Amino acid sequence: MKTIGLLGGMSWESSAEYYCILNQTVKARLGGLHSARCLLYSVDFAEIEALQRSGNWEKLTQTMIEASQKLENAGADCLLICTNTMHRMAPEIEAAIEIPLLHIADAAGDAIAARRIKTVGLLGTRFTMEGDFYRKRLEEKFDLEVLIPNDAERDLVHRVIYNELVKGEIREASRQAYLVVVDGLQSRGAEGVILGCTEIPSLVRQADTQLPLFDTTRLHAEAAVDWALAVK
Repeated sequence: MKTIGLLGGMSWESSAEYYCILNQTVKARLGGLHSARCLLYSVDFAEIEALQRSGNWEKLTQTMIEASQKLENAGADCLLICTNTMHRMAPEIEAAIEIPLLHIADAAGDAIAARRIKTVGLLGTRFTMEGDFYRKRLEEKFDLEVLIPNDAERDLVHRVIYNELVKGEIREASRQAYLVVVDGLQSRGAEGVILGCTEIPSLVRQADTQLPLFDTTRLHAEAAVDWALAVK
């Protein structure tokens, strides 16, 4: 089994889910007392959020590169960035390390392709929904049409993430508001919806809607286990 490097803390709420899913999946695959070999580097999310809010992506990129290199130097065999938004600087990180970066959008794209879905909605932070780093990868690599909510809905989705979910606050009113956004995406032709922020699966679950939901936290963690257990 290879060692999975986790770059987390963005927020720690979802990073804890990664750790649980990795270990549960390894146990299910190997049985007995098996658990995942992993290393975690967890940042202070208050510092990350302040840089995001100010638009200082250059500093954020350098911070992420340094953390990734620390994981590599500590013995990680691959890297998982435990957040969708910070894949914005995935190319710069990949160029700065020698171990493979397992991209979260690829995990989502593979799952969507397996369902033969061609049009998907995307929920996430404003940075993820409005930037091209995530949507473009899905469009070009997996030939998907990616729909995003309207501006007011994007504001709602983003606000709930930063004001509630990263603090571990789960509110029924916010769940219902998200489901309205999901319904709107479906009415525009979405055959499924990507939960493109690693905190969203704590709020919205598949049982809440008949539309297929793609939980990027779980998909990313399970893809990492596939990689770590693959026979080379």
